Amino acid sequence: VQFVESGGGLVQPGGSLRLSCSASEFTLDNYAIAWFRQTPGKEREGVSCIGKSSARKRMYAETVKSRFTSSRDNAKNTIYLQMNGLKPEDTAIYYCATDLSTFCSLLRAEYDHWGQGTQVTVSS
Repeated sequence: VQFVESGGGLVQPGGSLRLSCSASEFTLDNYAIAWFRQTPGKEREGVSCIGKSSARKRMYAETVKSRFTSSRDNAKNTIYLQMNGLKPEDTAIYYCATDLSTFCSLLRAEYDHWGQGTQVTVSS
């Protein structure tokens, strides 16, 4: 299982970014896919989880709810994380992950397949 995350970068507070998570060797829509983030010295924390298209399941951490939206483009086999109203505390490396199940969770221990991460920096 290999993910490729992209879309990170430097953005000013209040700005937006869209992260992408793609895979070439398996069909993302068969599984729940989560986004996590991590800053140095802190635990990796769950940000969002999107279930299979047929389940229409979404989960978001309280810290990002109403600002972040996860979506799928099955034709591109890609998951997106649209991040609006970014704050300096959103600065982190963002990872997509799966445990090859259809169950959504924001608990790090549930996941054992991870991408390499993409850096998001929110700063003026």
